[in-house]
Amino acid sequence: MGDCRSYSDEQSLPEVLVLHRPAIFSFHEKKFEKKFNLLKAWESPLPMEEFLRNHARSVKAVLCSFRTRINSDVLNLLPSVELIACESTGVENIDLVECRKRGITVTNAASAFVEDVADMAIGLLLAVLMKIPAADRDVRFKLWPKDMTFPLGHFKLREKQVGIVGLGNIGLQVAKRLEAFGCSISYTSRKQKLSSYKYYHNTQELALDCKILIVCCALTDQTRHIINRSVLEELGRDGIIINIGRGPLIDEKELVKCLVEGKIGGAGLDVFEEEPYVPKELFEFDNVVLTPHRAGFTEQAFFHDFQLLVGNIESVFSNTTKPFMEYLD
Repeated sequence: MGDCRSYSDEQSLPEVLVLHRPAIFSFHEKKFEKKFNLLKAWESPLPMEEFLRNHARSVKAVLCSFRTRINSDVLNLLPSVELIACESTGVENIDLVECRKRGITVTNAASAFVEDVADMAIGLLLAVLMKIPAADRDVRFKLWPKDMTFPLGHFKLREKQVGIVGLGNIGLQVAKRLEAFGCSISYTSRKQKLSSYKYYHNTQELALDCKILIVCCALTDQTRHIINRSVLEELGRDGIIINIGRGPLIDEKELVKCLVEGKIGGAGLDVFEEEPYVPKELFEFDNVVLTPHRAGFTEQAFFHDFQLLVGNIESVFSNTTKPFMEYLD
């Protein structure tokens, strides 16, 4: 049987504002529609401000994609909002200070993606070290066995010194996976953790002692371009950098220059500064592996994400005292 909801049934569902189409809608949009009356701003011909004035002043909950920006100007148009539920881990586009002033709860879905993002970090690292995409290309274009000059892998991962930038939930899971390779793990983070891993006070010192850097931290004003040219040069000509955090954590222009100049050995990037734009220079390197911001994109992760989002949003309408997952900065 199909969906037999009437117009009045739809109106009785709790209203949830969605400013931009979230990635999770590619998998679970119909499930959301059965639970909430979704006000989809991106489908309206009206300018955003007019749409919010006309349709969203009584909305209690907002469902955000990772690209949705919510600042004081937007919040002024949403006087009834109690919850902003983010579909992903990052909340860098949400004015958390302003939300706290207004008593608005901001939640993320960090636990939904932790395991898969950590897996992706290791996958990117192995792909760079073993030149897997380049080898795949040679097979697909039938250059093998005609071309026997294919370069060797970069170096063995086993027992290498690996630095993790940001030892949060994802960083810890990356470290756990690296232990299986016998790697020596060190890290830098906003503050020192209760961990057996060696702590460095800044990223430059960490890079100096490592062959590999894996960037896992959140994007804030303090961490923007935390990986700059000095850090890349300390990493060195054989060094590898992996980024599964956010693009602006790395000064992308300097990364490109360092790759062109042979200042570092390679990179694995799932995120970029000006997505979906990717510097064309990166396409030319066999020692660079690129993926389209999809770390954590698995069926299981998105289902867990759906459950978290629904639980958090429903908590607003059922007067639950504590949402499933609250972001604490």
